[in-house]
Amino acid sequence: MAADPDAHLREDRLDSEQVFQGNFLDVRRDRVRLPNGATASREYIVHPGAVMIVPLLDDGRLVIERQYRYPVAQVMVEFPAGKLEAGEPPLVCAIRELAEETGYRAAEWARAGITHNAIAYSTEGIEIWFARGLTLGVNQLDEGEFLDVSTATLEELEEAARVGTLTDVKTLVGLLWLRHWREGRWALEWASPSPIMPS
Repeated sequence: MAADPDAHLREDRLDSEQVFQGNFLDVRRDRVRLPNGATASREYIVHPGAVMIVPLLDDGRLVIERQYRYPVAQVMVEFPAGKLEAGEPPLVCAIRELAEETGYRAAEWARAGITHNAIAYSTEGIEIWFARGLTLGVNQLDEGEFLDVSTATLEELEEAARVGTLTDVKTLVGLLWLRHWREGRWALEWASPSPIMPS
């Protein structure tokens, strides 16, 4: 068996404690052994994972949201996204979140990849999904959820990123994927969702 090429970088957990459990946050503090044999503590958030959807309209425009995010005290421009429920497959979550937040349903879906948006202090991974063949229905926001749904072109969103009015990391990664896909550098494999999945 080949030696682990990353062994000189790895940290080994010695013990772990839960320091806070809220309605959403699960905060842990671990004691770890460093590669040089010393010990250190690591504090981080355990997250169930999430999805983000890049919704493509037939005219090339994108469905976006504007939502107030309390920790940064500002309204953010974002692609639709949401947290995975326990045991929920990511595509099922993506279909559900797109419909609930925007009212749109998609005929075709493609998984782009995953982004880890806060690697220093969270286990969260966000799966990036593309959706096309959209038809508009009625959204069903969660209680206490408030957002505006609108549309924009890729170029408008890239300009917003350039001037600093779009700073949400998952949306920026979605824009990167979209630009590379449109220009033929990155591939997407499209498929219709299974009939057993919600629509």
